[in-house]
Amino acid sequence: MKTLLKVQVALCLAGLAAIAAEPGAQFFENDQVKVFRALEKAHVKAKFHEHKVNRVMVYMQNGKQHFDFQDGRPGRDVVWKAGQLEWSTPEGIHQPEVTDDNSFNIIEVELKKPGVAKAAQVSDATKTDKKNSKVELDNDQVRILRVKLAPHAKGGKVTRTGNAVIAYISGAKANTAEWVTSGPSQMENTGDQALEAIVVELK
Repeated sequence: MKTLLKVQVALCLAGLAAIAAEPGAQFFENDQVKVFRALEKAHVKAKFHEHKVNRVMVYMQNGKQHFDFQDGRPGRDVVWKAGQLEWSTPEGIHQPEVTDDNSFNIIEVELKKPGVAKAAQVSDATKTDKKNSKVELDNDQVRILRVKLAPHAKGGKVTRTGNAVIAYISGAKANTAEWVTSGPSQMENTGDQALEAIVVELK
């Protein structure tokens, strides 16, 4: 019984370590996107600023924030959940503050181009990888999939007509992002933990 308890505690600690907040970092930037990991520090109030383009936000850990707005709008309190996906549009000059003891990361995808149309075909993932992929959002700029793979599993073979960003929520690449170009690809989970990722397909 004691041995089992020690194993369970060790596994819990390993899981916590895997999702611990990390320093901010820029992953890449090109003519379509800028992708980086932001670190929102506990009880830190940021400077007033604004975002002028639409963004895809993927929250890596749980967190709480309060937002104030320079134009006098009422402030807003938000609770984020690990793995949460948000579509963020410009909303003026604002000031965020983390209101609890937990720092957290956000993988942010800034979109530089307006997109083409909601109906644009970006990949065949919903047909060839239907078992693992679920559409979370589809608009004029992006189609966003949530992909889940069991340990040592392969996804279906996907052919994309455009480029994509993959933000890893769990698995060996957790809290990182990568750029995938158009053409055939296949996601594989080579690790012993389940893999979850957000795939932002660009239109």
